[in-house]
Amino acid sequence: MTSSQIVRYLHLCFYLFLISFLICFSESLLLSQSCKLLKRFYLNGMHKPGDVVLGGLFEVHYSSVFPELTFTSEPHDKMLCVRFDPPGFRHAMTMVFSIDEINKNSNLLPNITLGYSLYDNCATLGIGFSAALSLATGREEHFLLQENCSGTPPVSYFATCSCLSDRRRFPSFFRTIPSDAFQVRAMIQILKHFNWTWVGLLVSDDDYGLHAARSFQTDLAQSDGGCLAYSEILSWGDNPKEYERIVDVMRKSTARVVIVFAHQMHMIQLMEEVVKKNITGMQWLASEAWTLVDGLHTPAFMPYLGGTLGIAVRRGEIPGLRDFLLRMNPKQHIMVGFNHFWEHTFECKFAPPPAGWVEAGGALCTGQEDLENVETDFLGISNLRPEYNIYKAVYALAYALHDMLQCEPGRGPFSGHSCGSLERLEPWQVYYIHVYLNIFPLSDSMECTSCPEDFWSNTERDHCVPKKTEFLSYHEPLGICLTTASLLGTFICAVVLGIFIYHRSTPIVRANNSELSFLILLSLKLCFLCSLLFIGRPQLWTCQLRHAAFGISFVLCVSCILVKTMVVLAVFKASKPGGGAKLKWFGVLQQRGTVLALTCIQAAICTVWLVSSSPAPHKNTQYHNDKIVYECVVGSTVGFAVLLGYIGLLATLSFLLAFLARNLPDNFNEAKLITFSMLIFCAVWVAFVPAYVNSPGKYADAVEVFAILASSFGLLVALFGPKCYIILLRPERNTKKAIMGRGNAKT
Repeated sequence: MTSSQIVRYLHLCFYLFLISFLICFSESLLLSQSCKLLKRFYLNGMHKPGDVVLGGLFEVHYSSVFPELTFTSEPHDKMLCVRFDPPGFRHAMTMVFSIDEINKNSNLLPNITLGYSLYDNCATLGIGFSAALSLATGREEHFLLQENCSGTPPVSYFATCSCLSDRRRFPSFFRTIPSDAFQVRAMIQILKHFNWTWVGLLVSDDDYGLHAARSFQTDLAQSDGGCLAYSEILSWGDNPKEYERIVDVMRKSTARVVIVFAHQMHMIQLMEEVVKKNITGMQWLASEAWTLVDGLHTPAFMPYLGGTLGIAVRRGEIPGLRDFLLRMNPKQHIMVGFNHFWEHTFECKFAPPPAGWVEAGGALCTGQEDLENVETDFLGISNLRPEYNIYKAVYALAYALHDMLQCEPGRGPFSGHSCGSLERLEPWQVYYIHVYLNIFPLSDSMECTSCPEDFWSNTERDHCVPKKTEFLSYHEPLGICLTTASLLGTFICAVVLGIFIYHRSTPIVRANNSELSFLILLSLKLCFLCSLLFIGRPQLWTCQLRHAAFGISFVLCVSCILVKTMVVLAVFKASKPGGGAKLKWFGVLQQRGTVLALTCIQAAICTVWLVSSSPAPHKNTQYHNDKIVYECVVGSTVGFAVLLGYIGLLATLSFLLAFLARNLPDNFNEAKLITFSMLIFCAVWVAFVPAYVNSPGKYADAVEVFAILASSFGLLVALFGPKCYIILLRPERNTKKAIMGRGNAKT
């Protein structure tokens, strides 16, 4: 196995868990709803039982010794892991600390104990894969499929490859570290800031480097930020000739800025060749993989790497971690290899010591030695970067489980409003909670997960919360005022109608066809009531009915007014010599027929509109990112325009005819009232159009309701106010003699 295969997957950590689920599932089909371990791996790990067990893979050793593979017999399982890695062990202990901290928190996962199974991948792909299988399948020989044969969405703390952002290939992969796409953008911004337009690019021969190179070249071309003088791939393994060739390319190039997406191993080999060729004056831009590597901070390399600009993983604070690490000691049987670390740190040996150790003055380890009295990388917590990502990853899973367990039956997010449970925990359930209801604590990452359409991130950007909904509600002040006005107008119409019915035999009511007056009052009542359809959460039936009811009600009202005006003119012309024949065209039947015909035209317009492109409720998220505006889309703008245009046409005709009849004798002066009422009506609806078009969301509905109410009140007051005044307050003027007398006096 080559080193390229090994390192390529070192930091994918949690990624392989779900693969083993498929293997376990296939085996379960043969065992009738149960799983059976086919083989047990001998791995270096540490375990703690719990109600929910979280798994982790860490590089506690950074090398391994493989057994001889003859392919004639079953290979020996016990691979030897060597070279203890204190920072890698600190990473594992950070996960232990996080779980211990969560278990002590009574507010997070109450009555639930988290356990862990941690394995050492020994910087070896084969061992890491075996450990991932063990994490997913469990350690028991037999177990029920429905209870244990599942896993959780993998959460990586150090895998930055932008390829892992492909949701089609990796739908349930999460990470608490930004993808390389973000540091590529950052580097291009650095180039622009310093006006560096001619640069070289070096990348490692793996997914990390190749995807970064592809992303960098694409973004650089789109940003017009500069050009590449050269692009070279740093190979894995010991290949001095190749590195010599690459350094020669750098030396011959006029580009003085070098961007490197590679690992420590590549940089050490590259810098050895740079020192040998004495290539100075280079401005290096470092990716996060080697920005803070101690192995490059040497006296030999610093004259060449001084002034390097680099992208680093975000640093964080983990209170209490240092005290937790100080309490670690070999007696806890933490992991194989920790004893070697202890012996190396305190220069002692555990019993039984090697032959001659004590005789040579060597000390025996007791396990009680104090780590605080020695210098060791194990306690280097002043610059917590991967550790902080691990800390966030553990808490992310814990909060996802917590939110799932807080679910109330019948109000859950899953099918049939059901909830998840620990007994039948499915990976996709954790995935749903993790993405849609709980981003915490992934929010510190530059790579965020989009919330669903009906959700939005909170102010801290660590949770997906339901978006606020907005519509013209009966419960808000604006809705209450409009509803009150609508009901008040309906009540006044009913009162006026009662007055007219009670005084129906009086001249002022009977004048100019009292039947039309009753129809106008009825239609105005419908106009007031139809405005209520615009208030409340839009439904399909309210969206379809609101404009149809509004359009037909107003046409009924305006057509009655138009016929009234026409009758006024006809009666006046009939009073002149030879004009009596004209009245036969304006009898009661003709008046009814005209009103019916004009109203049926509007009904036909509404029918065609509803059938061809019906209005419908719509959730609009364009006005506000954090708010859903419920509104009725008109469906066909042409249909809505024709409906309003027809009302406008009848109103205009009524106004023009009434205006022409305004100076008729007083006994026919209802034309003056009609003129004034239609002037108000037209003014309101002319102002309505621009106000409606420029009003978003619920305010468009409020504008339309206001126009309906304003024009209805205008017609009601202008047409019936003076008549009610005479009926109620000046009854002496409500006589045929008084009406005719006024007219005779003027003529």
